[in-house]
Amino acid sequence: MREMVARTMNPNGMTEAEFNQASTAALARIEAALEGGDLDFETPADGIIEIEFGDGSKIIVNRHGVAREIWVAARSGGFHFKPVNGDWVDTRDGMPLFDKLAELVAAQGGGSIDF
Repeated sequence: MREMVARTMNPNGMTEAEFNQASTAALARIEAALEGGDLDFETPADGIIEIEFGDGSKIIVNRHGVAREIWVAARSGGFHFKPVNGDWVDTRDGMPLFDKLAELVAAQGGGSIDF
């Protein structure tokens, strides 16, 4: 009963452990793609990735545990992604996280990146 109450109170119906596991996997996939794409990035804290571009701008990707979402801040704006059927999708337009991130990296001058 306690787990059922906790699950209904949590956004997206995920427990904290489920969210941490899913978001860690997504962030690891992003890191691997950035390394393969030869992009400069840092991980200043657990759950945060800062992608740095030649013009000094950044894209910041981080997990937001309270909302159970992955948030992305880019020059073009902020985006929130929630887990849906094993993927992370934009809460506004339903675009998958990895597609949106590839689009944002290209728009910010980082070339193409493959996930």
